[in-house]
Amino acid sequence: MNVVLRVPDADRAKPDPQSTLRENLRHEASQEPDPVHTGPVKKETQIIAIYGKGGIGKSFTLANLSYMMAQQGKKVLLIGCDPKSDTTSLLFGGKACPTIIETSTRKKLAGEQVEIGDVCFIRDGVFAMELGGPEVGRGCGGRGIIHGFETLEKLGFHDWGFDFVLLDFLGDVVCGGFGLPIARDMCQKVIVVGSNDLQSLYVANNVCSAVEYFRKLGGNVGVAGMVVNKDDGTGEAAAFAESVGIPVLASIPAHEDIRRKSANYEIIGKPGGQWGALFEELARNVAEAPPQRPTPLSQDGLLGLFSGESVGRDVVLTPATMEDMCGKAAVSKPSLEVIYDTV
Repeated sequence: MNVVLRVPDADRAKPDPQSTLRENLRHEASQEPDPVHTGPVKKETQIIAIYGKGGIGKSFTLANLSYMMAQQGKKVLLIGCDPKSDTTSLLFGGKACPTIIETSTRKKLAGEQVEIGDVCFIRDGVFAMELGGPEVGRGCGGRGIIHGFETLEKLGFHDWGFDFVLLDFLGDVVCGGFGLPIARDMCQKVIVVGSNDLQSLYVANNVCSAVEYFRKLGGNVGVAGMVVNKDDGTGEAAAFAESVGIPVLASIPAHEDIRRKSANYEIIGKPGGQWGALFEELARNVAEAPPQRPTPLSQDGLLGLFSGESVGRDVVLTPATMEDMCGKAAVSKPSLEVIYDTV
């Protein structure tokens, strides 16, 4: 006679939530992205990745650029690839756009498939969507980008018939997920958005360095040019573009009317408007500018674009001593290391 002992549910060891979370994160991090799509091209589409420092005005530039392109008769898809999910906010008058990652998670829990209408929305001819990102402290933003693109491929990304696909990427982050379009030749060219300040040009220079690095590994992505935003006329951004060998596609002035309308989620890139000609020129230059191989600057070369007073080139680096670190006279202690004479 076989006797089966059953352990009451209350007495069973419950899994540690922290251990489960760590295992899930390890499993997610170990997964490699899908291979690059190699099927036949359905339509000649320009896929352009736009990079820049956080807060430099990429979303503002892209919302108005994509709107102008659509008014010129182009079929345009704008994809926000920033975990803040703010790329499409100006386009949709401040309204939050459901992200692919949150929608995919919700649908998966409900046992449903993500449909294109769940994540892609239209305004005046511009198609737009947000990839999104994980909650703070609960995952890798770069991995979220990879997951988002995998979902796009399942939705038929390579069969869509767009003239332009504009990708908005955060340039401050240098991990593999945010460098995906450059590393895997997912776009034909890159555009950097910068201003006349050291930090934004530092980010732009990093993007040029990434492009050059992958070109040496056999990649094909190039930098088409730079958009100077909030241009105050001091000229550092234009000097940077000339130094690395890329053109300035447009200079958007630091104008109060632009700042105010942008803060109120107003599109200013409309044909016939005050700033229409500026964005018409930008749209034309973005479409026609060829991808080029940049020559990134060294740190000293980047600092050389600015006056010494602005960046502290006259500061002398004074080495610290052990007395400085301890706040008192340091006592020299003999080493206990044993050294053997070799025969």
